[in-house]
Amino acid sequence: MASLKNYNMKILLETAVVFCLCSFSLVSSHSRKFTTPNVTRVTDQFSRIAIESGFSKRFGDHNIIVNGSLAKLTLDKSSGAGLVTKNRYHYGFFSARLKLPAGFASGVVVAFYLSNAESYPKTHDEIDIELLGRSRRDDWSIQTNVYANGSLKTGREEKFYYWFDPTQAFHDYTLIWNSHHIVFLVDNIPVREFPNRGAFMSAYPSKPMSLYVTVWDGSEWATHGGKYPVNYKYGPFVASIADVKLSGCSVNNGSSSGPGPCTKSGGSVSSLDPVDGQDFATLSKNQIAAMDWARRKLMFYSYCNDKSRYKVMPAEC
Repeated sequence: MASLKNYNMKILLETAVVFCLCSFSLVSSHSRKFTTPNVTRVTDQFSRIAIESGFSKRFGDHNIIVNGSLAKLTLDKSSGAGLVTKNRYHYGFFSARLKLPAGFASGVVVAFYLSNAESYPKTHDEIDIELLGRSRRDDWSIQTNVYANGSLKTGREEKFYYWFDPTQAFHDYTLIWNSHHIVFLVDNIPVREFPNRGAFMSAYPSKPMSLYVTVWDGSEWATHGGKYPVNYKYGPFVASIADVKLSGCSVNNGSSSGPGPCTKSGGSVSSLDPVDGQDFATLSKNQIAAMDWARRKLMFYSYCNDKSRYKVMPAEC
């Protein structure tokens, strides 16, 4: 267990080096009033699970409280905390309602993400929603990212302001990953689509992954590029998780290779994949309009616009 935890921290620190290269300036968005678009609540199409049935404690066991479909993860001076799914998935629908730590939480990271770093240490894939803690002048922010085949040197971050206060109530955070695209949604509003076509295909995650929910110390990079580290006198920092919904192509954890239950003998995805149908192959007109709203109004950083970071931009840009 110790070696796995050390490996995870190594991955996080290596990734943080990439994050630190991003230049950005945050301002408060909660004081601004937004009229949010009307979208279909895709989360209503799936059933929630009991957390104990779907997850195991990954680290910080003493800082994890689970009660049915609700869990609380705590970051304090002793440790952060994390849950990981008992199964790995090759495509699926992954969603949870999260409530973030209130108050001064600079350097704190609450993460909801898919990864296979433990199974593929040199060629791992990752799909991230990372929620970056607030300082005295900056609100919490949303960071999305995609890695494929161990490409840590090419971060594909996009960052967004919130249009609500994420510490006052539970809100939906959702990942859709299938053979067509990856979609990142917050309160059912798509904020980013990463398609599996053209230049994007070389950076598209292709191997089974586990879902993680964690809270941890990201002092080196998380708030204002690491300017504001975690101040534990304002802790402990408690992230609450509820209404987890997992529906995907599960892969036997005892096998590191071979087709999953959603794969036909020829290698194509079968109709058993819960998010491979036409409803999930493309975004609807309303979803496209909502995503356009989020990106125009709330996105403040995209790796494709960071010419100071990349002398040669990633191919999909």
